[in-house]
Amino acid sequence: MKIHEYQAKSILKDFGVPVPDGIAIKSMDEFDNAINKLKKRKITQFVVKAQIHAGGRGKGTVYYKNNRNEIVVEGGVKFFGSDVDKAKEYASKVLGNVLVTHQSGSEGKEVQTLYIGEGLDYKDELYLGILLDRSNSKNVIMASTEGGVEIEKVAAETPEKIIKVWIEPSIGIQSYQARELAFGLNLKGDTFKDFVKFITALYNAYEKSDASLVEINPFVITNDDKVLALDAKINLDDNALFKNEEYAALRDLNEEDPLEIEASKSDLNYIKLDGNVGCMVNGAGLAMATMDLIKLAGGEPANFLDVGGTASAETVENGFKIILSDKNVQAILINIFGGIVRCDRVAQGVVQAAKHINIPVPVVVRLQGTNSEEAKKILDDSGLNLISATTLEDAADKVTKAIS
Repeated sequence: MKIHEYQAKSILKDFGVPVPDGIAIKSMDEFDNAINKLKKRKITQFVVKAQIHAGGRGKGTVYYKNNRNEIVVEGGVKFFGSDVDKAKEYASKVLGNVLVTHQSGSEGKEVQTLYIGEGLDYKDELYLGILLDRSNSKNVIMASTEGGVEIEKVAAETPEKIIKVWIEPSIGIQSYQARELAFGLNLKGDTFKDFVKFITALYNAYEKSDASLVEINPFVITNDDKVLALDAKINLDDNALFKNEEYAALRDLNEEDPLEIEASKSDLNYIKLDGNVGCMVNGAGLAMATMDLIKLAGGEPANFLDVGGTASAETVENGFKIILSDKNVQAILINIFGGIVRCDRVAQGVVQAAKHINIPVPVVVRLQGTNSEEAKKILDDSGLNLISATTLEDAADKVTKAIS
């Protein structure tokens, strides 16, 4: 689950990670009050930051909500020093309009929250990230002197500037590892000592919050040699939210695709893509392979949809509804391997869906495994206009040809 920067900073602060002060607002009526509160905390410089679930906000472009072709202002993050009037003017232009970044897609995201933060003077910016390295089942801390730059760009152009330290899960981060990172970042003196405390607290926050990703880009060295998380991105593990119920309340449904939200209500794993071939598959691995074969056959997957290992007729029907809600879908491929889930159960779901909803696009069906013969009979006797397939390649080829 993704959360906003201001929410991530609140979590980090709870674990003793130094972050700049700030207040989130959802309407311009709250702006003056936020500024006054910050001034009472001895803050004299201000930054206004749009809060959306996408990176590259500072380099993004704000467009009018009702006119995606007309630019309101360049940049979703701006520093204003002590000029509150300019900060307020900028905030009024951004709040309620659409911010487009290289990560948001061309449609962008509506800015419904602004973070009025403490503006800082600093002398250096660096990068830190913590996530699970699945190749060796350990958390990895990545650090770089190239703060403020997308880590993917650093990895592609100057990979030698990325320092990696793997943490043994049974013992956690050790002091020598914190020092190794500090040495790798060329830190010295008080900054070195402050960083060791900083990274230890940050790793503790990562573990205790059950995060799947913590990224601080940049963290900065202030003019008085303190280490501070200037920006913060946290993704929380959905499967661990039952342990931290207060974090579940941080979910912002406005930032999520409506179809993905609807799918989660039916316990379907759904991710919307940009193609025209709807996919209904059981098992994440088979779903990925199915999408690969669709692309190899010349098609473009419109979604990732895993109905799971215990799919019922109702689940399959709900899957159809969600897939068909995407207006780009021109054909559907159902690819089920009957291991845990029985093929006849899926076939019953297909027939039930056809009775209850209109399916205006071609449907290619491949059912193999448990009760596949029974499933074939159910579909044959249904009178539905279905295209049967035997192999994965055959299914992908038929569904792409059904579109053309």
